Amino acid sequence: MCERITRKNINNESDLPLTIASQYGLIDQRDFFNKIVAAKDMSNYYLLKKGEFAYNKSYSKGFDYGSIKRLNAYEQGCLSTLYICFGITSDDVDSDYLECFFDTLKWYSDITMICAEGARNHGLLNVDTKAFFDEVTISMPSSKEEQCMISAYLKNLDHLITLHQRKYKLLRKIKKYMLQRMFLRHK
Repeated sequence: MCERITRKNINNESDLPLTIASQYGLIDQRDFFNKIVAAKDMSNYYLLKKGEFAYNKSYSKGFDYGSIKRLNAYEQGCLSTLYICFGITSDDVDSDYLECFFDTLKWYSDITMICAEGARNHGLLNVDTKAFFDEVTISMPSSKEEQCMISAYLKNLDHLITLHQRKYKLLRKIKKYMLQRMFLRHK
């Protein structure tokens, strides 16, 4: 259902250096690191297009086996060849569902089986690319309609959580303001 992407940025189609931030997805390196950590010549980097996925084999807090994110924010961008990039090849797979699935970290059980135990190179897991495509199992309903319903439900839930978090922050600010005003000395 997915196939590896090894398309290179040969003609410098993109000058946007991307990185995967587990919390934020595929984002511009300049925004995340406040500088460019990519090479000046990105012609040997992978060229990822909107809707395609990339696996960052590096761990971060809460993401011990890395993260898989879909390119949503830009039409295209460049990624280091350290990433495993892939796209959906089947019309029976909903891209939004796949994005939700990878956010669950359920696929970690398969990754733990294929990465070389204890082998990290500069913080990167030693994950064999062929094994990644052969061994990582994606749990999904066979009906694309059901996949769409599940992903829409989860995205709506995320939106609702975000709205409640904003409301919570606002109420905390109001509480702080009221407490400060309550204890002011009146002259």
